Amino acid sequence: MSDLHFVCKSFQELSLQELYEVLALRQRVFIVEQNCPFLDADGKDQYAMHCLGYDEEGKITAYTRIFDENISYEGFLSIGRVVSDPDARGLGYGKQLMEYSIQKTLELFGPKTIKIGAQAYLEKFYNGFGFKSTGYDYVEDGIDHKIMTL
Repeated sequence: MSDLHFVCKSFQELSLQELYEVLALRQRVFIVEQNCPFLDADGKDQYAMHCLGYDEEGKITAYTRIFDENISYEGFLSIGRVVSDPDARGLGYGKQLMEYSIQKTLELFGPKTIKIGAQAYLEKFYNGFGFKSTGYDYVEDGIDHKIMTL
């Protein structure tokens, strides 16, 4: 397993190429792979910090967007749009991505509680980072989700 190289940028700092790669990766996984038509461009990208994970060839293979409190959830920081390239799964990139994203969220916004809306089948993955289910479950775009906090 090789390590990814991570950078974190504001929306304004993203190059057009980076924005294109991020949107293409999100669409590939969240819309095409998961067969879930929804509007990914939800108006929140402009308020997010974007965590980009680059592989050895310089391709964005892992991504999250992170938020200060009160943007995604009232009173909480947040991590969302957690995605890794399907061609790179099983290489540990998801774990590297979440470790970086948690650390960067706390570094940028302070030691506050992080709240996520996780796809239910990934509950154990997020438990591994200390996230706990709040008991609030919901269905979004036909996919079971859990609200979790760290």
